Amino acid sequence: MSLQQKLMVKIKEAMKSKDKIALESLRAIKSEILLAQTKTGATEDLTEAEEIKLLQKLVKQRKDSATLYKEQGRDDLAAPELAQVEIIAQFLPEQLDQAALNKIIEEIIAKVGATSMKDMGKVMGMASKQLAGKADGKAISNAVKQLLA
Repeated sequence: MSLQQKLMVKIKEAMKSKDKIALESLRAIKSEILLAQTKTGATEDLTEAEEIKLLQKLVKQRKDSATLYKEQGRDDLAAPELAQVEIIAQFLPEQLDQAALNKIIEEIIAKVGATSMKDMGKVMGMASKQLAGKADGKAISNAVKQLLA
């Protein structure tokens, strides 16, 4: 079942249960998919990699918004953003934990032969490609910095 089909099923479920936050989140995903399809031409479906990238973007936007709201003492606005993160994240592949992420990055560092922070670009390039959809870019960056330091 494609992401769009799963999305339509979830939208119907959210409508029936009158879950406003879920409905808002799901409609945001649908909107982004439609926008992405019109950019490439309506005849093409998005690839799985493009769908994952789009979902990660939506999750990151909401996490950033929630962080800003919390910094400003607006927990009432941060809570719905974090709730939307949970709903959108269910369409993403399972995320790697820190130990698994570090192990993969260590292998990449060994493969590239990186020894210092000067080699961070090489490591990040390979890690971003290999871990696309499995880990957040910020988590990858932090792990690379930690292991190269």
